[in-house]
Amino acid sequence: TCRFHYRNTPSTMGKGGQSTAATHDIQTTTKNDGGWVSPYNPLDPKAPELPTKGEIKAVIPKECFERSYVHSMYYVLRDTVMAAGCAYAAYQTLSTDLPNNFISLEALTWFLGWNTYGFWMGTFVMGHWVLAHECGHGAFSPSQTFNDIFGFIMHQALMVPYFSWQYSHSKHHRRTNNIMDGESHVPDSREEMGLGSNNERHSGYSVLHEAIGDGPFGMVQVIAHLVTGWPLYLMGFASTGRLGQDGKALEAGEFVDHYRPWSKMFPVKLRPKVAISTLGVIGAWVAVFMAAKEYGVLPVTLWYMCPLIYNQAWLVLYTWLQHTDPSVPQYGTDEWTWVKGTLSTIDRPYGIFDFLHHKIGSTH
Repeated sequence: TCRFHYRNTPSTMGKGGQSTAATHDIQTTTKNDGGWVSPYNPLDPKAPELPTKGEIKAVIPKECFERSYVHSMYYVLRDTVMAAGCAYAAYQTLSTDLPNNFISLEALTWFLGWNTYGFWMGTFVMGHWVLAHECGHGAFSPSQTFNDIFGFIMHQALMVPYFSWQYSHSKHHRRTNNIMDGESHVPDSREEMGLGSNNERHSGYSVLHEAIGDGPFGMVQVIAHLVTGWPLYLMGFASTGRLGQDGKALEAGEFVDHYRPWSKMFPVKLRPKVAISTLGVIGAWVAVFMAAKEYGVLPVTLWYMCPLIYNQAWLVLYTWLQHTDPSVPQYGTDEWTWVKGTLSTIDRPYGIFDFLHHKIGSTH
């Protein structure tokens, strides 16, 4: 993965050869009373001019556009070995039998042990999730057929409808921070938050926030996002766009999900792929059901469902933090541009998890 910062220097490499980028004087970050704020205010008449899409592309080193079967499959093998090692360690040290006494050191050890396994297994297979994400973008290998085969396998194993999400995620990048036509992590409007014309609170989140205060409301948001956010998004009940694929606003009560081939999220030509993705998810759930019948609900929950919850929490955490901050502007359709939206995201360092997750949070 390549990471670049736009600087006031001429470019020397690009996908199509050498070109020269214009100079732009934009700082990266500043500190204000210990908190992070962006120095760029898009509403400031004196705000520096943003680079064009072509100028951004021109300063990206050409090796960032190179794709390798060997390199990518090495990462698949590496992540699989780590996940297998985690499973082996859990198999050798943990029991799926419930403790005899739930108020005991044995029960505490059992609970912490399985949650430790769940966290690390979910963390390791997040590497596979990211690699499937690269397959969807076409960055995994030079062959999109190869990408789709491996992306489908890795994503469907994690209950992700690969082709459906590939399309919606592509739109997410095409319309980043477009408050009308954006996809995923689209902020609610004042009315949707339950605020009146004078910001009086009369319903929804605004009333809940006023009733329980900042701290508890923050915990509600964390749980809502990290535990239920991903499945609700796939079902079309949270964080989706406001327009259908035809550009028309959704009517009251309409939702765009990732499972119905006729969902207004998708063009007609994509329906066969959406159906394949949905059937893949159904097949994965059937496999889970059959395993539960064979081995029991608790073992399947501990070995598979618990890591899956942590895995989905990682996914939402990355995207949530990339697109959420008081400094991040959201644009209406009359002022949005691809460059404005794309540059209005936040990369953050994640320590060892950058290594495990192929720097998805720090260079995306």
